[in-house]
Amino acid sequence: MKWIGKCPDCGAWDSLESYTPPSEDTRKSSFQSATGSITAGAEAMRLDDISINDAPRTPTGILEFDRVLGGGLVAGAAILVGGEPGIGKSTLLLQMAGTLSSGQNIVAQNQKTIIPSKTENREPTTTLYVTSEESAGQTKLRAQRLGLDGSSLLILAETNLERIVHQIAQSRAKIVVIDSIQMIYKPTLPAAPGSVTQLRECCTELVYLAKTSGVTVIFVGHVTKAGTLAGPKIIEHIVDTVVYFEGDRFHSHRIVRCVKNRFGSTHEVGLFEMTGSGLNEVKDPGNLFARPYGNDGPPSGSVLAAASTGSRTMIIEVQALTASSVIGAARRKVSGFSSDRVAMIIAVLEKRCGLRLADQDIFVNLVGGLKIAEPALDVPVALAIASAYADKALAPGTLAVGELGLGGEVRPVTQLETRLREASRLGVGHAIIPETSGPIPKLGGMALHGIRRLNQALSELTINRK
Repeated sequence: MKWIGKCPDCGAWDSLESYTPPSEDTRKSSFQSATGSITAGAEAMRLDDISINDAPRTPTGILEFDRVLGGGLVAGAAILVGGEPGIGKSTLLLQMAGTLSSGQNIVAQNQKTIIPSKTENREPTTTLYVTSEESAGQTKLRAQRLGLDGSSLLILAETNLERIVHQIAQSRAKIVVIDSIQMIYKPTLPAAPGSVTQLRECCTELVYLAKTSGVTVIFVGHVTKAGTLAGPKIIEHIVDTVVYFEGDRFHSHRIVRCVKNRFGSTHEVGLFEMTGSGLNEVKDPGNLFARPYGNDGPPSGSVLAAASTGSRTMIIEVQALTASSVIGAARRKVSGFSSDRVAMIIAVLEKRCGLRLADQDIFVNLVGGLKIAEPALDVPVALAIASAYADKALAPGTLAVGELGLGGEVRPVTQLETRLREASRLGVGHAIIPETSGPIPKLGGMALHGIRRLNQALSELTINRK
C-alpha cells in the first residue's frame, strides 16, 4: 500500500481511497433477512433449452416515463436516474411513487393540471420512497404541493444501508426509490458517504438485493460539472437502465432520455413540462420548440428542422447569429448541438460555398434548451448560419433536413417521410430535402425542394456571397 495524490485514470487530486473488498460471506449475510435464502449457483444450460419469456412490467402511471423505460418497471431491475440539481428528478419519482402506491394513473387535462384518474384504477403496488437528503416532513410538504394521495405511500428518511435493507424486508415493498444514492453509507466501511468506496459498495449490494428478491430499485444520482453521473463508472455498468434528465432550469420543458436499457430501446425520449404542481406530460410536442412568428415571418438566421427521436418527431427551430470580429479571435458558441459539427459546417460554407466567415463571431442555438446530436440537422444549421451572414430571412415556414458532407454534398437521412408528415401536419409550407432520397409523396400541399449540394439551397434562397 502506498499513497498516491493523483488518480492515474481521471487525473483528479486526493480522490483515491484505500479499499478492502468484503468477503462473499459478508455480502450474503447482509441480505439474509431480506431474501430469506441465497439463490444457489446457476448451472450451465444449452442455448436451445433456455425459455424466452417477456419480463412482466408494472406501468408507472406516467405514460411518458413508461415510454422511456420500454413499457414500465421490470421486477428485479435496477434503474439509475441522473440529472442536474433542481431539474425535476425527485419530483417525477415522487409522482410515480404516489401513483403506484395508490393504484391510480396520472392523466393530463388541457396540458395544465395533473389529477389522479378515477376511471383507470390499477392494483396498488407497495412502494417505499427512501429520502436521504430531506426529512420525512419535507417530503410530505412536497407531496402535498404535488397533490398526491399519500395514504398508501411509505416514506423512510434514512441513510444507513443496513436499516434501509431491513425496512425493505419489513414493508415487503415491490418498488423502492433511493433519493439519492450519494448520501447512503454502509457503517462497516471507513469512508464518508458519497465517496467512491461507499458508492460502489452500496450500489452493488442494492442491485444484488434487487436481483435476489425481485424488488425494483430506482436510484437518484447526482451529476458532475461535466454533466456525467458522479461516482465510479461501474455504477452505470451494474444497473440495468440509465436515465438522464435534460433541459435548462430556466426553461419549463424537460426531456427524459434513456442511454442504457437492458429491457427495451434506448431511442425513446419523454417530454415533460415543469409547473407549480409538478411535471406535466407533453404527449404531442407539435410546435413546442418552434415559435410562430405571424405575418412578419422569421428573422434572418432562423430555420425549422425535424429531429427524430425514437418513434417521435419534433419540429424545432435552429437559430444562428453572425457578427464582425477580428481574424484569429472569432468566437464560436453553440447551444444544443455539437460544437465540433458546427466547426465542420463552417469550414464547408467557407471552402465549398465561398462565404467569408473567418472574421465572424458565430452563435448557434436550438430553441427551448434542446440537445440534439443527429446529423439531420447539418443542413438547417448551415442555412441558418448563411442566412444570418447574408442578413436575409428564409421564406416563412421553411424546413430543412439533410446531412452535410465535406464536399458540400447533401446526403439522405433516415425516416424522411415521417419527418415530412409531421411537418405537414403542423402547416410547414416549404421543405428542403436531399434529392437522392427517392420519390416522396405530396404531403398536404407542402412544396419539396430537392438539392444535391448546399450551393443549390443558397442560390434558391437568394443567399449570395459577399
